Parts: sequence; structure tokens; C-alpha cells
Amino acid sequence: MNVSLYQAAAAMNANSRWQELISDNLADCSVPGARKQDVTFSAVEAGLASGQAGLNGEHFVMPAARASINFRQGEINPTGVTTDFAVDGPGFFQVQMPNEQVAYTRDGEFHINAKGVLTTKRGLPIIGDSGPIQIDPNNSAPISVSASGQVSQAGQTKGHIKLAEFKDPHDLIVIGQGYYGVKPGQKPEDAQSSAVRQGFLEAANTSPTVEMSSLITAMRMFESNQKVLQMQDDRMGRVITDLGGVS
Repeated sequence: MNVSLYQAAAAMNANSRWQELISDNLADCSVPGARKQDVTFSAVEAGLASGQAGLNGEHFVMPAARASINFRQGEINPTGVTTDFAVDGPGFFQVQMPNEQVAYTRDGEFHINAKGVLTTKRGLPIIGDSGPIQIDPNNSAPISVSASGQVSQAGQTKGHIKLAEFKDPHDLIVIGQGYYGVKPGQKPEDAQSSAVRQGFLEAANTSPTVEMSSLITAMRMFESNQKVLQMQDDRMGRVITDLGGVS
């Protein structure tokens, strides 16, 4: 068995996965509070090639790629918009999805819809202590949100933005567009070390420049392994031709 052929193919597959993650990161660069996905490469034992010529019964390994979310906080920038919010700390806003499930996001670019409900820019309600946060749509007074998440309008409390934290943030899984779900059996905790900052937005924790640089590296690695694969294929072709010509 030509182990190098399989190793080069596995490396190309891992690099292809890396390029997919970079594409996702590029798409999320403009999403407030988005978290980039990192890739780590490892060597996975593929089996024992026992008794095969040239391998002497030794183990061989294959390269593999694994994705993980980078939870480093992005830069918090002022916007002056009263419905823009940033989470200062490890917490997440909780959002009610159309299927009634709860999603988590750091994107605090909120709006108040025609019914006076505080929503994300996709129109998904923000979850408070008592459900969605209802603002009086007939009151022109702006809303005020404290660091603890208490929402007020004209001096009246309208709700409390409920932040969630996770003991292990890697329990989160990517849904897309800056939203995250949780792995089965995992639950968030009430935020203890996070604060809401009104009039601010958190930038994504990556940038197009960083991702394009990574993309160039990933493409060069893919091309290098592609050349190894082609070289091994050509060598096998010559061996087959030479053996086929022996009478």
C-alpha cells in the first residue's frame, strides 16, 4: 500500500476543511460580536500495516483537521445608537428562534419592531427574564439599558435583558450569522461576570486581512499536497507500465 498517497489525500482534505472555515470567517467579519473558527491539525493513527513490504509492521498516521470556536473578545466600539448593545465579558444575548429554541449571540445590533418588541436585526425577539422585552411603541421616549441589563423607558422598567454564560464555551455549536446553539444536555448559567454596554457594538474577533493571509497559506499547502499526490500517482503509473511490459 502506498501510504504517501493516502497521506497526501488526507492532507488535502484537511486543507479543504481549513479553507471552508476561512470562508465562514470572512463572511462573519462584518457581523458584530462574531467569533472566528480556528483550525488545528493533528496526526491520527490510521492502523497497523503489518507484514506489508517496506512497512515492517509499523504504525502510520494521517493528518486531520479539527475546528474550534475562538472566544477571544472583539474590540468594543461606540456607535451612539440607543438600540446597539455590546456584552463586556464572556456572556451572550439569548434569542428566541422561529422553532421556539433558544440561540445565543454577541451581536447586539438590535431594533424595536412595529409591535414594540426588542429584536435582532433578523427580527428575532430578545429574551428577557419574563420572555420577550416589550417597549411602548406609542411612546417616543428612548429606551435606557443599565449595565445589569435592566431596560427602562421614560422612567418605567420594561424588562431585563437576560445574559447567559457557559462554564465551557466550547459547549456551543455554530448555527451561522453570529448565532450559536448548545450541544445536547448542556445548559447555560445566568451571567455573573458580564455587563451590557448601551450605545456600543463589539466587532468580530477577526478581520478580512487576517483571513485572507490564512487563505493564501491554506491554498499553498493544498497545492503542495496536490503535487505530492500527483508525483505518487505518476510513480505508480510508471511501475504498472514497467511491470506490464515484462514478458
